[in-house]
Amino acid sequence: MEELAIKIEHVSKQYRLGAIGGGSLKGDLQSWWARKRGKEDPNSKIGARTDIKTGEKFLALDDINLEIKKGEALGIIGHNGAGKSTLLKLLSRVTAPTTGTIGINGRIASMLEVGTGFHPELTGRENIYMNGAILGMTKKEIDSKIEEIIDFSEVRQFIDTPVKRYSSGMYVKLAFSVAAHLDSEIMIMDEVLAVGDMAFQKKCLTKMREAADQEGRTVLYVSHNMNTIRQLCDRCVVMDHGHIIFDGGVEEAIALYMGFNRENYSNHIFINPNMRDPNWPSPEVTIEEIKLDTPNGYIQFGERLVFSLRVQSRLDRDADVFVRVMIKTAAGSPITMSAVDSPITIPSNGETTKEFELNTSLLIPASYYLSFVLYEIGNIGADNNLDVLRDICSVTVISSDSFNNGMAWNPQWWGNISIGALKRGE
Repeated sequence: MEELAIKIEHVSKQYRLGAIGGGSLKGDLQSWWARKRGKEDPNSKIGARTDIKTGEKFLALDDINLEIKKGEALGIIGHNGAGKSTLLKLLSRVTAPTTGTIGINGRIASMLEVGTGFHPELTGRENIYMNGAILGMTKKEIDSKIEEIIDFSEVRQFIDTPVKRYSSGMYVKLAFSVAAHLDSEIMIMDEVLAVGDMAFQKKCLTKMREAADQEGRTVLYVSHNMNTIRQLCDRCVVMDHGHIIFDGGVEEAIALYMGFNRENYSNHIFINPNMRDPNWPSPEVTIEEIKLDTPNGYIQFGERLVFSLRVQSRLDRDADVFVRVMIKTAAGSPITMSAVDSPITIPSNGETTKEFELNTSLLIPASYYLSFVLYEIGNIGADNNLDVLRDICSVTVISSDSFNNGMAWNPQWWGNISIGALKRGE
């Protein structure tokens, strides 16, 4: 345990659905007696749902095992309801596990939600001292750090104002500053930085990176922003329905989370009929084979994607067809489209294989789906689709150290296209 910051062994957390607290011993006894007789709970609220089976058991975490080393930056990702926040609450001792043991080597500073650990009636300064005291620090130790905390938080003007008057962004700034600067060996951060502005997010990520690399502190970070996970974390776990389904490299974890299973990844795809768009079920000109020049599905940011298509024609004439490639995010949002500027010719009842290059230099680091379309240009200039393969394969663009000057990209605000740095005029 000397080299470990956290050791989790066979931990499960079980909850009972429905209202289980009457607010008093009398109320709890009334509710229990009603349940035993199959009657309606006399303490349930008027209009409350009755289709929930009160007392039904729900496993938020199921037999979790995890070891986290000192100085490690660990990302935890997964869909809503996967158990991420429940795990952090157990580590922060907000609640206790139903079964299993958790060994923690060091003091923990955590941010699980906006305002966690703050008393609304106390000022920002008073809350700093209160949080330090909870961590076991003396007033002298807190005094030596308080100016640094206030400067980092960017709320000096309001530091002697009760925090109940703070905006959610101000809450986050002060809470993170407190967690980052007080003496704790372990930092636990839930998806709270998204409330702050972009510049402060970058500053926080840099601070957490320094905490792990230079100060030897352990960082646990939960986020749905994959670019911040890439920037901060050395290792990543993926959770699903209370289980850890992956523990390893960051890119592999992100690919699994976003639906790109690299264990089954193939850059050489043979097309069968059920892969085609049902609106074009029996085309006479078809894509039979796709081969990507990406053995593991990754391309470096700024590189071109090289691929080849084997196209077959069943027409009794030479066919001049065009190729279109469409790119979507993992969430299904269209990003861009690229098409050839001149047709390729497939001989009568024959086939041909052609190689193409797709410019992906503007795509931000993330995972993407590719769709392919064969089409003809009709007599009046309209295109006529021949074969349509939607989301047939995927690629993941990997970030370079210089991308966006090291600042995490936020697709929610900035989209999925990077047009490069602004150029200053003479």
